[in-house]
Amino acid sequence: MLKVGLTGGIGAGKSEVSRLLVACGAVLIDADRIAREVVAPGTPGLAAVVDAFGEGILAEDGSLDRPALGSIVFADPEKLAVLNAIVHPLVGARSRELETAAPDDAVVVHDVPLLTENGLAPLYDVVVVVDAPPETQLDRLVRLRGMTEEDARARMAAQATREKRRDIADIVIDNDVPLADLERRVKDVWADLARRARAPHRPPESPEE
Repeated sequence: MLKVGLTGGIGAGKSEVSRLLVACGAVLIDADRIAREVVAPGTPGLAAVVDAFGEGILAEDGSLDRPALGSIVFADPEKLAVLNAIVHPLVGARSRELETAAPDDAVVVHDVPLLTENGLAPLYDVVVVVDAPPETQLDRLVRLRGMTEEDARARMAAQATREKRRDIADIVIDNDVPLADLERRVKDVWADLARRARAPHRPPESPEE
C-alpha cells in the first residue's frame, strides 16, 4: 500500500485532481467528507461543537450550519484551533479505519485540506500538492462558489501560504492550466504513484515538477 497525502489551498482545484486520481484507480479517503460525517446530527462530534460554540451554529433541522460556523472560526485563529481540536481526532480515527480496509497493493489517496497546517506530511509516503496562484484561487471562490471577496480572502488567509505547501510537496500539480493539460499531468503522476506502490521499499523519487 502506498499512502499519499493530497492537499492544496482552497480554490486550488484539489477536488478535481482527486476525481481524476480515482478515475485512474486510486482509493480515495476524503477528509472533508469524513469531517461532515463526524458532526452529523446525533453524533458526539456535533454535540462537542455545540458545547464549544453554542446552539447558534445549528440549522433549523438540527444539522450543523456550516456558513454560520465558518463565519466564526475562519476570522479567529483561536476559535479555529478549538474546532480543529474537536474534529481532527475524529476524522483521523475514521480515516485509519478506511485505510485498513483498502487492498494491500492499493494507492490510497488521503484528501486532506489542512495537511500542511497540521504538520501531517510525515504520515504519508508521498505528499502531492495541488497548486494555483492566489489570484486564481480568489477568482474561483468568488465566481464559482459564490463567496464574497472578503470571505474568500479570510478563508485563504486562515490556511498555510502557497510557499509552505510547496515546501512539503514531493509532487506538485499545477492546476492553473486547461483541463486537458491537468488530465495529462495527473495521469503522469498516477503512473509514478503506481510504480512506487509496486516497489514500496525503494527510496522515493520525486518526478520533475
